[in-house]
Amino acid sequence: MALRSKEAGIFLAWFLLFTSWPLYASAKERCVPVSSAPVKIEAWMSKRQVPVFKFIRSEFAAMGNTRVTLWVYHASRNPSRIVAIGRCVPAYIARHVLEKAVEFSGGVEGLVHQGFISSRWVGVATSLFAESSFRKISRDQLDQLLDESLDTFEFQALYRSLTRQETKVKAFGLTLDNPKLLKEDGPKKN
Repeated sequence: MALRSKEAGIFLAWFLLFTSWPLYASAKERCVPVSSAPVKIEAWMSKRQVPVFKFIRSEFAAMGNTRVTLWVYHASRNPSRIVAIGRCVPAYIARHVLEKAVEFSGGVEGLVHQGFISSRWVGVATSLFAESSFRKISRDQLDQLLDESLDTFEFQALYRSLTRQETKVKAFGLTLDNPKLLKEDGPKKN
């Protein structure tokens, strides 16, 4: 039993390092063209979709300049309807991924704050983040993000406005300070 708790401690340390690194790494990183630094797309799909993974992967990669990884979520339905889009992801790729998230994972109901993710990363149907790390969105807000007239700067500004964190959250029957609250740096134009 002691070995398991030691393994759990090691896993927790690696997990915390992995999840906190993007906070420091992306803060100073400048956005470069996707032709020189492709966007990483990771999607969690239900096990019933495994037979069509090749098709789903090709659909997510259709815009080019991406690397797609699909993960199996071992339930019959997708784990969440949460999407994370990094601050350096071009609008045309982000819109395409949102459309495919609606098609393959049943919709988009929440967006993760960009301070928790790498600048060139997109997560679809991700359950990696605490509720205090993302904001729920409506279908109208999703439609605003899908507006093809938005350039990348406008898209990213809208995304950031939709993912502003609450300063207080409900936990354990209390209203507490948000433990995942990040300091806003403001929009960066690159």
